[in-house]
Amino acid sequence: MNIKRDIYLQKLIEKKHNGMIKVVTGIRRVGKTYLLFNLFYHHLIEEGVDDDHIIRLSLDDIANRDLRDSINLYEFVKSKINDPKMYYVLLDEIQFVVDFADVLNGFLHIDNVDVYVSGSNAKFLSKDVITEFRGRGDEIKLYPLAFSEFFEIYDGSKESAWDEYIQHGGLPAVALMQRSTDKRSYLKNLFTETYLKDIIERNHIRKDGELEELLDIVASQTGTLINPKKLSDTFKSVKNVSVHQDTIKKYLEYFTDSFLIEGVKRYDVKGKRYINTPMKYYFTDLGLRNARLNYRQMEQTHLMENAIYNELRIRGYDVDIGVVETNAKNSEGKTIKPQLEVDFVCNKSPERLYIQSALSMPNSEKRIQEQRPYLYIKDSFKKFIIAKDIVGKWYSEEGIIMLNLYDFLLDANSLES
Repeated sequence: MNIKRDIYLQKLIEKKHNGMIKVVTGIRRVGKTYLLFNLFYHHLIEEGVDDDHIIRLSLDDIANRDLRDSINLYEFVKSKINDPKMYYVLLDEIQFVVDFADVLNGFLHIDNVDVYVSGSNAKFLSKDVITEFRGRGDEIKLYPLAFSEFFEIYDGSKESAWDEYIQHGGLPAVALMQRSTDKRSYLKNLFTETYLKDIIERNHIRKDGELEELLDIVASQTGTLINPKKLSDTFKSVKNVSVHQDTIKKYLEYFTDSFLIEGVKRYDVKGKRYINTPMKYYFTDLGLRNARLNYRQMEQTHLMENAIYNELRIRGYDVDIGVVETNAKNSEGKTIKPQLEVDFVCNKSPERLYIQSALSMPNSEKRIQEQRPYLYIKDSFKKFIIAKDIVGKWYSEEGIIMLNLYDFLLDANSLES
């Protein structure tokens, strides 16, 4: 079955001929090869590019072993350029090439060459890989299937699709499997045999027990604040293991560096400043998160919040957790400043908007609770509450937009006026 990845295909199209190396990143099995070698390749053909002007190489193929030498690869590509028309170089598993950054930067000196690459080893699966290209790399980060992409290939109602999506996630291979047992087995093996090994290999970790323990904690506390100091104390008191908070911070960076999770800072909306610790963490794919926990702790509230976060990132928003300071009196009549939280502060220049995630809004009390942080934010940016049981899209008396979860997920323009 052909899975459309129109969001990412369009990004590649928009970046054609920009004089930079287009670098497709993302976790393993997310579909980087498919995006380049199938979807983008066929786009070029449909645009009238001659097949012999598209140089496709899978560098993990034994047939291309000699091309893993950077000089050999450079000379091979140059030998294919026989006229002044544009040539498109699509290279998969580029990490097999020694000194790949040098040869790719070399291609930029050829006027009629447009370069696109992907890779999937521990070195390449890193958010800092773009620095390898000395300011000439242009990253396209590929995420697992958004719910709208998943629903296009799902045979059933949006409600049953949602239940399936928050259980097994959006990795393309998993989405195409029919049996739940196959999906779970695939995800568990992928996590243990691929993702964890990548992290351990890349960072030269010898004792991985604490690393895995921390990963379990992050998975079980999706959408809650994680404080490295408190975790260090917990390891000491509960596990009788000494793990310094700096080590925990480093491990969290390893997880984010591998694209497995994303860390989200808190932002003081009124004070207009960031609060670096503690942070929240969300999994790039819910199926991987659930597999890590052996499908325990399937609270829909947290899974829905994670899914909304991922959707916002797919749409190109930079996302923070909002903190709103208020004024109140305690029982002794003294002024206190309790803090309220806005789930997501979303920025995409010049736009900002605020989002609260609520599984359900059964009564006015719940609506008042969800709206309360917004009443202390005096700017004019749009403010949303997204819930499963909201009907349609409408404004409250306070000017807050009520939006149905499925309408949000299935309409790419749902956050626009």
